[in-house]
Amino acid sequence: MSDSLADSIQHRKRLGDSNLVVVKIGSAVLTEAGRLNKKAITRLGSDIAALKRSGRQVVIVSSGAVASGLNVMGLQVMPKAIVDKQAAAAIGQQVLMNAWADSLKKYRFHVAQVLLTSADLDNRSRYLNARHTLQALINQGVVPIVNENDSVTFDEIKLGDNDHLSALVTTLVSADLLVMLTDVEGLREGGPHGPLLRTIEAGQCVNAHIRSAKSSTGTGGMKTKVDAARLVGDAGISAIIAPGGRKDVLQAIISGEQVGTLFEPNVRSLNTRRRWIATATRPKGVIRVDAGAVKAIVERNASLLPSGIVKVEGRFAAGDAIRIADRHGEAFARGLVSYNSEEVERIKGCRSAELPGILGYHYMNEIVHRDDLVVEKR
Repeated sequence: MSDSLADSIQHRKRLGDSNLVVVKIGSAVLTEAGRLNKKAITRLGSDIAALKRSGRQVVIVSSGAVASGLNVMGLQVMPKAIVDKQAAAAIGQQVLMNAWADSLKKYRFHVAQVLLTSADLDNRSRYLNARHTLQALINQGVVPIVNENDSVTFDEIKLGDNDHLSALVTTLVSADLLVMLTDVEGLREGGPHGPLLRTIEAGQCVNAHIRSAKSSTGTGGMKTKVDAARLVGDAGISAIIAPGGRKDVLQAIISGEQVGTLFEPNVRSLNTRRRWIATATRPKGVIRVDAGAVKAIVERNASLLPSGIVKVEGRFAAGDAIRIADRHGEAFARGLVSYNSEEVERIKGCRSAELPGILGYHYMNEIVHRDDLVVEKR
């Protein structure tokens, strides 16, 4: 047995130590012919209940609200107009929640609806409120059912897909494992018809294996699932893409079986504030820096000072999240900026001592303080 295979088997076995699991279930699993498949929810409810009975806590990120509302609206296919999708989601969310409640009440477990938008997670106070609410539900043994608030979201604030939302929720609640259930076995080598890739190591490039296909009711695809796995992996959390149609798939994963594709995490630990910066904030601009600043930030965990800045891109306010990139535009970190974009433009390349003379005032020496900075690529 090769060392890499042995390591993968050991990692799979360690998944049994997961106490808090986020399970994202895609539309391709929960719908059939564009309609909600209640048999699938019943089967998954039994699987989730088994995890609960074993002493684990589960958070569900569930797609299917829009598809659940199509019948009531008299629609045969997924609408293209966003207002029709919003209406279908408003109608279908109740249908979806009732289906989840029915699937778990026979096992004496209660569910709670939690609807989120990107604004809830981009704002630090609202992020913490969402975290505290979810933690309170989890502590009470309730199963939170999380979905994007599709009835009010639009392109400017939309999280984009429930794969990304599931990654944000995973880091939000500091889960031990993210499982993304879909209609395929996992990530395959070279595309959908190649051999199944059982394990992806942290930092391993998988772009050659991703194709753009997605289901008729879904908004994601394999790329969004890989991106979600990478996001939680950067926070030190494992992720698995697995077949949602397999019976007792969650129990198989927790028992260490070689199910789906496992994404191994980076070995690092971020506190909740840095997890928020790394995963939930939406960067408003980019600051490019010279090689010396890259080295100082990456190797010495230094703050970003004005002297290392070579270019400012985008418009942002003080306190906004920004990406930090090298001179060529390759982003390697993100953080919360202390000055707005116009101010940074004026003081780029200057020494910190020169700031009061240039601006006429002085907030702090650092453009991004190291406590507000997270390195994304090493």
